Amino acid sequence: MHRLLVMLLMLASCARMSAPVKLPPEFAAVLPKACRQVLHVAAADPQTSAAELRMLERVAGDEWHAAGAGIKVRIGRNGMAWGHGEFGLKAPEGWRIKKEGDGCAPAGVFRITQAFGDGPKPGWMKLPYLPCSAHHWGIDDVNSRHYNQIVDDRVVACDWTGPETMVPSSGCYRLGAEIAHNPHHTPGLGSCIFMHIWLGKNTGTAGCTAMAEINLSKVLAWLDPAAQPCLVQGVVRP
Repeated sequence: MHRLLVMLLMLASCARMSAPVKLPPEFAAVLPKACRQVLHVAAADPQTSAAELRMLERVAGDEWHAAGAGIKVRIGRNGMAWGHGEFGLKAPEGWRIKKEGDGCAPAGVFRITQAFGDGPKPGWMKLPYLPCSAHHWGIDDVNSRHYNQIVDDRVVACDWTGPETMVPSSGCYRLGAEIAHNPHHTPGLGSCIFMHIWLGKNTGTAGCTAMAEINLSKVLAWLDPAAQPCLVQGVVRP
């Protein structure tokens, strides 16, 4: 696996002199200047669960170039709804607004805060990493003070019902990353938005962005916290 990742990253580096890529202007305008890596996820329309992810790096100023080929991903089973980030983006007219349990992935700009998995931190991982066990839960209970957080039940007192295990039998969280959607943990605005391994190439998610494990490994190996990476998620412009 490590050797294959090295080869994939070498191929990605060969693509860095590709033509400049334009991000949607409303997204590009709010990206922090210190952000030098973007995962740009684009779907054909807000109703589909099929999308493509591109790894982009800032070359100079507001010029972005692709670092490798596009990656097929699956997003929310009900498509996208306008999400809640920290950058003050207003929903365009006609967009649904993201809420808890709607089966939609959030559209907008969001920081990528940490990776996680069900084993020790991989040697190739640069992001902060949370090793998860059967004691770790994603809290989607709107009445919990830990709403929209990953918690360790050995550390915090339980005040939730129906949490999501961070070590599901499906293996979809064997490797993943946490997306800073709803960073103020406002109840009802959506919780536990991750990148993770997909359940199948035709299977939408509860609101996360999912892909094949080898592609997720490539993406996570590329991300560098020093580059303040962000997820930019929206629809393809006509």
